[in-house]
Amino acid sequence: MSMDFAPPKYAQVMRAIQERIESGEYAPGDMLPSETQLVRELGVGRTTVVRALQTLAMQGWIEREHGRGSFVKGRPESTAERVRPSQSTTEQGETLDAVVEAGRVPAPRHVARLLGVAEQTPVIMRKRVARQGDVVSAVETFWVPLEYALETDLDKPEPLRRGIRQHLQAVKHLRFDHITERVNARKPTKEEAELLGSSNPVLGVLATVHDAAGAVLMVVGMALPGSLHELEDVFKVS
Repeated sequence: MSMDFAPPKYAQVMRAIQERIESGEYAPGDMLPSETQLVRELGVGRTTVVRALQTLAMQGWIEREHGRGSFVKGRPESTAERVRPSQSTTEQGETLDAVVEAGRVPAPRHVARLLGVAEQTPVIMRKRVARQGDVVSAVETFWVPLEYALETDLDKPEPLRRGIRQHLQAVKHLRFDHITERVNARKPTKEEAELLGSSNPVLGVLATVHDAAGAVLMVVGMALPGSLHELEDVFKVS
């Protein structure tokens, strides 16, 4: 009796797509062939293709957009590498009492500089809090240029069921490519201290979210109480 092991069909489909991504045949940002095209090309059923694409999306190889298709992200980073705070916060949905303020405001100087616009240029600002039990564990502020935020729900006080990233992707077809993140220890602002219920030092995170062309889509600011957060990283030594 043969002892050869044939992997499940969906795993074979996954490997075929992974090999094309690794070879550059499918480059980051490319749209994958449709499910129908993959069914015909690979000679498998639609259920098999759907399961393969869902698994590839969960592993970070591709990104699926409802009504548009699947897009290549590339080989995912090692799971040992941590998720950065600013990336995590753009992915999270909001609880009923999360949103503190939302609407159009003049861009503060440091935000305007990062967005590449004049100080006081109108932007959409969304401020919210995250909680661990009854304790406020973070104050998170998002500044988005009007061209990207108009006709979205970012200026509304109602909570978003999906993360900001998914909301912008669905409504404006924006695709996040990379994030530049700066972290420092600082005192909280007066408003942050009131929301956190403490004036103790915080870890301040300031990040810019970019598309594939390098345009800044959003600025993210976070105040993380030092008593509740620590930053840990794992990296290879070359």
